[in-house]
Amino acid sequence: MADTSARHTVPSATGSQAEADGTVADLIASRVVDVPDFPRPGVIFKDLTPLFADGPGFRRVIDAIGEHYADNPFDQVVGIEARGFVIAAAVAYATGVGVVPVRKAGKLPRAAYSVSYALEYGEAVLELTSDAIRPGDRVLVVDDVLATGGTAEATLRLIEQAGGRAVGLAVILELAFLNGRDRLVSTCPVHALLTV
Repeated sequence: MADTSARHTVPSATGSQAEADGTVADLIASRVVDVPDFPRPGVIFKDLTPLFADGPGFRRVIDAIGEHYADNPFDQVVGIEARGFVIAAAVAYATGVGVVPVRKAGKLPRAAYSVSYALEYGEAVLELTSDAIRPGDRVLVVDDVLATGGTAEATLRLIEQAGGRAVGLAVILELAFLNGRDRLVSTCPVHALLTV
């Protein structure tokens, strides 16, 4: 059993301010910028940088993630490279737990668990420092966008290798038409702040 002394607690939200400003989903939708043909022709990249740059808006997003998991405590927050690091660090800080990065192969300086996974155009490898998650740790995984689910699925396998248990995957934006949730739902509950 993991030590629960560092698990997060989230103060209750101030509902009147949240209601006055619209929903978190509306906020996210208003800050997403579509970038056509990036990173390759035919792909529309969903850029969340304007949301990250909006301090009050970013705080609402982080608070919404923490509030969603208020009754489902976790010991660590795992961020998926690279934009997931931004979100994971903020969620970990807000909830008082540690943050752990999942990196591309060769970026971690110490012994690491490794998982390869298929991409549309080849294969990639993700790594997790072998002592970053203790056996029994309850882990919240966060990322910016859930698309096909391949990277998230590989991350969940890394957490399992380390002996941890994912309590959820939280994303800011889910691209439902790519069906990423379908490959994850049997392994880990998915929470998206905005689904398009």
